[in-house]
Amino acid sequence: MTTTTAAVVCTEEDVLMALSTVTDPELDEPITELGFVRSVTLDDDGVTVHLRLPTAFCSPNFAYLMASDALDALRLIEDIGEVRVLLDDHHDSDKINTGLAADAGYVGTFGSEAEESLHELRRTFRSKAHAAAMERCVEAHLKTTDMGVNEIYRLVLSDLAPGKAKAALLRRRIGIGLSICPASPVFVDDAGKRISAESVPMRLRFAKSVRISMEGNAHFCRGLLATRYADSESVGSTPRITDLRTRSPR
Repeated sequence: MTTTTAAVVCTEEDVLMALSTVTDPELDEPITELGFVRSVTLDDDGVTVHLRLPTAFCSPNFAYLMASDALDALRLIEDIGEVRVLLDDHHDSDKINTGLAADAGYVGTFGSEAEESLHELRRTFRSKAHAAAMERCVEAHLKTTDMGVNEIYRLVLSDLAPGKAKAALLRRRIGIGLSICPASPVFVDDAGKRISAESVPMRLRFAKSVRISMEGNAHFCRGLLATRYADSESVGSTPRITDLRTRSPR
């Protein structure tokens, strides 16, 4: 007697979960929460995802990085089939979509217009995200302990209270190749070197300005997105999902 095992087919939840791991490179928030995922269509060949941005003139670098990361995240899903990621309503949509479809890479997509490598771009955005996460943790620690600003240089990871902010900081440290050993200093530069006591106030002000800028930009982008698509479709964080498959998911 032969036993037939049903084929494993990815679900809508698999797709949305994968996309939730992709962050806007400048805002450092998941594209699913920002409302940048416009639609998801599942068919027997695979999945097609349409992305959108607050304006047609958002930086092509940011747009490509976001779309490329979405493509990579979706391809990690088991048995997903063909993955198609398309950026809508951007002045460089055709160029970006053609490059993604051909797996041309960042430089191959933009050619002489590419200002720097994708690795360098990603490093810049991850560095900003780390600075913001570091500042959140330090400020939270100062508010809940008797530690003064002049003592921040002594703070190590094990001193931080567990929670969302600490978890985010650990992710950001991993992202730029820094140690997450409990004895590692918290307030460091991008190379992981401890900030000296005399340099802490200036560095803390800088990190705070980065964090405020990122949070402000995220709020601003949500408003622009809501205005841009107000007359045509929902602008919430839940994308339009269409399942055209003739076989059922697992």
